[in-house]
This record gives sequence, C-alpha cells and structure tokens, in this order.
Amino acid sequence: MKPIEHSRIFLKSYKSRIVRNHRLKQQLNKRVSLFIQGQKGQPLNDHALKGGLAGYRAFSVTGDVRVIYKELPDRYIFIDVGTHAQIYK
Repeated sequence: MKPIEHSRIFLKSYKSRIVRNHRLKQQLNKRVSLFIQGQKGQPLNDHALKGGLAGYRAFSVTGDVRVIYKELPDRYIFIDVGTHAQIYK
C-alpha cells in the first residue's frame, strides 16, 4: 500500500468538520482502513471525478460525506473531506 499524505486543506477540513462528531470520526477511520486494504467497491464507492476535479478521485465515508484524493505513482494525497455541498463547491 502506498503511503497517505494529507493536504493542509484536508487537515483544516478534518479539524472543523469531522473531529467534533465522534461517530463521523469513527466512520472515517473505518473507511480509511478499507481504502488502505485496497477496497474500491461498496461501501467506499470509489470513483473518478469529472469537470473541474478531473484527475482526482473520491470515496464515501457516509451517504453524504466524501474524501477527495489524488493518486500519484508513489503515494495518495487526501485533498479534502466533507459533505457533498462542502467539497464540490
């Protein structure tokens, strides 16, 4: 598995949107574990993004919360985390 780096935007979003909600934080940890294991299908629904975010990918944390990331040859970079409305502005 490639290492995961976190952008400054991701860390800021995580702190303001995720940390205060214990259940959401636990759910994110579970989904990142699945991501690390290489799972792409249910429940992550990993998919390529289009439009202005072409070249990025996203996976689901909950029905509305997503992680946007970039896959590079040697690592993954988590770009942002939040609800659909928060990250696809």
